[in-house]
Amino acid sequence: MLDQAVRLARHSGWLWITAIAGLTACGVPGIPKPPSLDLPQPVSDLRAVRKGDRVYLSWTVPTRTTDSLAVHHLGSTRVCRSAHAAMTDCGTTAGEVAAPEVSKKNEVAARQSYADPLPGTVLSDNPSAEVFYAVSVLNENGRSAGLSNVAAVPAVVGPKPPSDFQAEVTSDGVVVSWKETPKTGAKYFYRVYRRAEGTTADVVAGEVPWGSVQMVDHNAEWEKTYFYRATVVTISVEGKPDRQFESADTPPVKVFAHDVFPPAVPAGLQAVFSGVGQRPFIDLIWAPDTDADLAGYNVYRREEGGEARKINSAVVTAPAYRDSDVAPGHTYFYSVTAVDVRGNESARSAEAGEAVP
Repeated sequence: MLDQAVRLARHSGWLWITAIAGLTACGVPGIPKPPSLDLPQPVSDLRAVRKGDRVYLSWTVPTRTTDSLAVHHLGSTRVCRSAHAAMTDCGTTAGEVAAPEVSKKNEVAARQSYADPLPGTVLSDNPSAEVFYAVSVLNENGRSAGLSNVAAVPAVVGPKPPSDFQAEVTSDGVVVSWKETPKTGAKYFYRVYRRAEGTTADVVAGEVPWGSVQMVDHNAEWEKTYFYRATVVTISVEGKPDRQFESADTPPVKVFAHDVFPPAVPAGLQAVFSGVGQRPFIDLIWAPDTDADLAGYNVYRREEGGEARKINSAVVTAPAYRDSDVAPGHTYFYSVTAVDVRGNESARSAEAGEAVP
């Protein structure tokens, strides 16, 4: 009887343990988690660029919350400006950017931007002065997880853009010119941009020192249309490109780089007769033309009192030519011209004469 009671007690204990384990396995909730505050993660890639008296800010919109959950609802973003690098709160709110639309999958992080017109009270005559920016992304309840990284730009007073900006096509390239900009105390240089018609990409055509009033763009291609603009670059701290900033731009100037400029006139023409014991001919040689777009040369001949006529049927590609159409007892006078790939022909060279015995 005692053994039977022990067996029954043991059997009941196992049933109880099994029942508890079964309840646990069926998903009885554990320790409850607090609700998410739905705070967007602070921005970490804020960038600031000064152009004239405006600061252009850009950043990536957060797609995760501080709880590592997907962001579904964002509020506006506050743009904060301060005279101090150690920003612990928003300080002066320079502006607000409306909440962006966030995709349900949050597959692509969008970027936002803001242009802040610098007030005169922020600008300084001190070349090392700076102004600091941060952004604070809010949730739909107007709460934030904190400020972004801090980005700085120079706060020194900058010059105006160059005045009377012009562009002219010459045989040497496109010459852009301007009137010198009044100096305001810092160090500067000029930067010229070029953009080909039909494109959206600006390239730096060149940079010239302060005090210059023109620049030649040797890299413009013939028969293309370009837009040029210039700006003054202020150097607030030597050796630190990130402490440079550009003035506002000049109005763009449109130029069609049409090549109507002939190559240089050939020089050094010589004429030498040969013919003893063979058919007579006159050899011509001259110094080669160094123009980059040279196609070749034309050869002209005349006799005493006559008019010069071209004697080559095709453009001569080398700085030499043999005239085999000569007759004894005649004296010939030769000149050569240079021709470029667009058909522009130079003036004729100085003549070289040679007699055929």
